[in-house]
Amino acid sequence: MDTIPPGTTGPGKITHYQVGTRYEAIARRHLERSGLCFVTANVKFRGGELDLIMQDGDILVFVEVRYRQNSRFGHATDSITWHKRQRLLYAASRWLAQQQLCLETTNCRFDVLAITGNQLQWLPNAFNADGDT
Repeated sequence: MDTIPPGTTGPGKITHYQVGTRYEAIARRHLERSGLCFVTANVKFRGGELDLIMQDGDILVFVEVRYRQNSRFGHATDSITWHKRQRLLYAASRWLAQQQLCLETTNCRFDVLAITGNQLQWLPNAFNADGDT
């Protein structure tokens, strides 16, 4: 696991959206340093959202970024439920359809980049297109 440098998320009027944006940017930089290329971010559909879409060679990578301030209620990875995976699969299939592609024939994977406190954990291929871990 990598460590995230301390930031400026101290007291004040920081929204959940701003916190999410900060950690998605951290995730993106980490993945780009690891050799992935940025495609797009924050793709929203009714019923699902894609945090990051990256390219790893010829593989499209749908990345779910999860953040928890601490592990008191579990680690960030614990928040990827079956229902969350289904929403990610739905959003990915919708985005692929917009590109005239489909989930069944496109070389893609689903990664999770989990941040708990200042610990970053990247889980490549965290689940498959059936939603199984």
